[in-house]
Amino acid sequence: MTAVESRPPGVLGANSTSSIRGQRPFGARVKAFVALTKPRIIELLLITTVPVMFLAEQGVPDLWLVLATCIGGYLSAGGANALNMYIDRDIDALMERTSQRPLVTGMVTPREGLVFGITLAVVSTAWFGVLVNWLSAWLSLGALLFYVVVYTMILKRRTAQNIVWGGIAGCMPVLIGWSAVTNSMSWAAVILFLVIFFWTPPHYWPLSMKVKDDYARVGVPMLPVIASNRVVARQIVLYSWVMVAVSLLLTPLGYTGWFYTTVALVTGGWWLWEAHALQNRAKSGVTGAKLKEMRLFHWSITYVSLLFVAVAVDPFLR
Repeated sequence: MTAVESRPPGVLGANSTSSIRGQRPFGARVKAFVALTKPRIIELLLITTVPVMFLAEQGVPDLWLVLATCIGGYLSAGGANALNMYIDRDIDALMERTSQRPLVTGMVTPREGLVFGITLAVVSTAWFGVLVNWLSAWLSLGALLFYVVVYTMILKRRTAQNIVWGGIAGCMPVLIGWSAVTNSMSWAAVILFLVIFFWTPPHYWPLSMKVKDDYARVGVPMLPVIASNRVVARQIVLYSWVMVAVSLLLTPLGYTGWFYTTVALVTGGWWLWEAHALQNRAKSGVTGAKLKEMRLFHWSITYVSLLFVAVAVDPFLR
């Protein structure tokens, strides 16, 4: 991990951190540990897990199994996120959007964050193995290790392809959801895995365009840091077309029907409209607020939510 020596105004120094450690209210501490798990990101992961369970069951899966899978998924992803914050605490202190994370402010010590993350990793693996099945347990552990080791420790600070290949960890909940129900794999799960794989870069790059100064400050080579807006937008369009095309493979292979296909076409079409609009603005040299890159970022969350709701609903309409 590359150490970053400078510290921007407003970030707590060693003395301030020590002072906070001596007066950390219990409620604030609980909130800090919850924040280490990045609950908002986990919500998105669960959106891609539960609908796949409905598709795998071709109806309503066992609700206890759904609950057990969601709890296990939260614990596993939470452990991965806590370990990510432990590793990245040096650069988090220098980035505006991460400067209030618990390990930066001192509300949680680095040792506490490390122990917390490892504990969640162990507990989540055992939880999946005992209450779901061991295939789901190993997939969950693999996702956690991939995110922490491959993405955070190896790729993130070394290559602009970090979010492309590192995003594989975020695709794993699809496989976990399917395996939780069937204790096996299927082409349907692989296709939805690929949808999330190709969704991740055009989902995250618009946000990276917005905060590229943050990444540049700490030497993280996100694509918008090392390439022009025009190049980034072209890559977004390319990945978007592949994502939409892959999402439509479920129907001809017999896994989904007219409802999913309609939703995939409508939401995918709107995504492509927004992606091309961003590319046109980038080509025209538009910068700043007028680039409106966050429109695609916000739509990307709506898109994946609607698409996976359609995955869950479709079995009831066939």
